[in-house]
Amino acid sequence: MRFSLPMPRRSRHPLVRALSLLVGLAVVGVLMVFGLVVAGVLLVGGAVVFALRQWSRKRGAVSPVGGHRTHQPEVIEGEFVVLHQSRHATH
Repeated sequence: MRFSLPMPRRSRHPLVRALSLLVGLAVVGVLMVFGLVVAGVLLVGGAVVFALRQWSRKRGAVSPVGGHRTHQPEVIEGEFVVLHQSRHATH
């Protein structure tokens, strides 16, 4: 079973056609402006989040003595076993 909508009838009156064209262009324009506003908000919000992350990272990395950065290595603790391979596997 196919679902199909009936084709809308186009008016033959030139004033109605021109008015529908203007309404269509206005709707497309409003949608474009809305899209640009949303894109701008996302861009500004992303820039603010990025700036806050960079600012907090730089503040935490500066040592109070001399103003030099100190690197705090992240150490993963665990037990390790060294495996010695007497024969090499053929590939």
